[in-house]
Amino acid sequence: MTTTSAAANSSHHLSPAFPGRAPWGTANKLRAWQQGAMEKYIQEQPRDFLAVATPGAGKTTFALTLASWLLHHHVVQQVTVVAPTEHLKKQWAEAAARIGIKLDPEYSAGPLSKEYHGVAVTYAGVGVRPMLHRNRSEQRKTLVILDEIHHAGDSKSWGEACLEAFEPATRRLALTGTPFRSDTNPIPFVTYEEGNDGIRRSAADYTYGYGSALGDGVVRPVIFLSYSGNMRWRTKAGDEIAARLGEPMTKDAVSQAWRTALDPRGEWMPNVLKAADTRLTEVRKAIPDAGGLVIASDQDSARAYAKLIREITGAKATLVLSDDAGASQRIDDFSASTDRWMVAVRMVSEGVDVPRLAVGVYATTISTPLFFAQAVGRFVRSRRRGETASVFLPTVPDLLTFANEMEVERDHALDKPKKEGEEDPYAESEKEMDEANKEQDEDTGEQEQFSFEALESEAVFDRVLFDGAEFGMQAHPGSEEEQDYLGIPGLLEPDQVQMLLQKRQARQIAHSRKKPDEEADLLELPAERRPVVSHKELLGLRKQLNTMVGAYVHQSGKPHGVIHTELRRTCGGPPSAEATAGQLRQRIAKVQEWATRMK
Repeated sequence: MTTTSAAANSSHHLSPAFPGRAPWGTANKLRAWQQGAMEKYIQEQPRDFLAVATPGAGKTTFALTLASWLLHHHVVQQVTVVAPTEHLKKQWAEAAARIGIKLDPEYSAGPLSKEYHGVAVTYAGVGVRPMLHRNRSEQRKTLVILDEIHHAGDSKSWGEACLEAFEPATRRLALTGTPFRSDTNPIPFVTYEEGNDGIRRSAADYTYGYGSALGDGVVRPVIFLSYSGNMRWRTKAGDEIAARLGEPMTKDAVSQAWRTALDPRGEWMPNVLKAADTRLTEVRKAIPDAGGLVIASDQDSARAYAKLIREITGAKATLVLSDDAGASQRIDDFSASTDRWMVAVRMVSEGVDVPRLAVGVYATTISTPLFFAQAVGRFVRSRRRGETASVFLPTVPDLLTFANEMEVERDHALDKPKKEGEEDPYAESEKEMDEANKEQDEDTGEQEQFSFEALESEAVFDRVLFDGAEFGMQAHPGSEEEQDYLGIPGLLEPDQVQMLLQKRQARQIAHSRKKPDEEADLLELPAERRPVVSHKELLGLRKQLNTMVGAYVHQSGKPHGVIHTELRRTCGGPPSAEATAGQLRQRIAKVQEWATRMK
């Protein structure tokens, strides 16, 4: 059957109401990527198909349109959808019903009623009874849709259960919207191909990344607003430590400063929530029903954040603490309302599909690229052209790196780099992934493991990140300079956002130059001249500078100490051990310039 005739035949059984667009093959209303993926599938008719599409691009529409086509042409007789959460399972059943596919989201065992075309279940449910689903797959020709398939690698038992349950399936459609896991747990029904570096990586049959979706106007551009500030805490050993978010420090110190910032009893969280609510007010001028979501680390913090929001706004925030039936209903109620704020514990965020969410606060200490992409994916679903999303972050090197690399597409690597000393920058520890995937009503034991007391925190507006560039100088909460960035209109084209940010930074710099030096109590340099680097990156820059100086010693005949002194005199700044990343880079460039002149 040709693609064209397939398209014509598919138009007779799909309701044009799904979801706000006509189905594939009718009035050409599918998005270009969905149509392209459909055409590729129908042409190749594979048993396994992996579609990687950015959150908000419309994976559900594509998958259900394909399911409808396969049912209509008797390629399959029933459909099984496997989703990560109870809430998403129900959303799949509701979306399927809108195009005439009836899925039972409450199925647990036994024969399925004849009124249904299939079932919607969770990965955990399959893990409990894999043979039940295997028997169903063997009895009738089955299409299995594996939503966010990276979850099948969350635990060995889930992966093995999926293999056992769906190995007999006639067709398997795997979907994911985020970069794959960075651990090496293989994902069932995913093909891995070995690259020139000897590392096996997942091979997608169709990819539609955030960059492409942004260019097509399918997703919103994201404005990241980063906040730093001074933190003070007491360690388990009783030592008091003070540090500033964004300054180079050890991994442990970054973690503890970050936790101090997120403590609801300090000043950082109330000020950031106040700024986020101010931003939401601005966005609602153009998008009246725009909502905000705070992603919390644990239930106690979530409750405290909800209390702070009530104090700030005078209105109650919707609180979603765990993935139970009540939580699912609260998400639905919030989605259908015009309420301002919802607070959810971390992994619930992936099950939150609320298109009106436009402002987010990343108030969790999870620093994996996978989770970050899932979290930001809650805010990028575009409903009309010109909408922007705003996400508030602590100034933590990992998070700023992820924010700046939103458009980078990654595959799941099944092997680790073998070279000695080489690290995969996106390889999170097994412990961190386990932590991200735990149900939040479990006792995680975090208090015993990271026992410390947050003593003090303050918030300072640090920078805006947009489209890989950084803007802004530091400003106090509530200041005119901060309000300049919070007041960016919520309905703008990406090039307009860029232009406005440049203008606001120029205005801030001009204002700073007029002030007497004694009034400059914050570091008044533009963001691009204040690179946020990790402790490890700083050590790397020092090593690079010493290597360059060593090479220049042989070339010039001057001693090391003399060259370092000349560099300090020429470039300014303290000795290398105390120099900032920017000062070290400046000295590296100067040594290179000197060496080039001598050649």
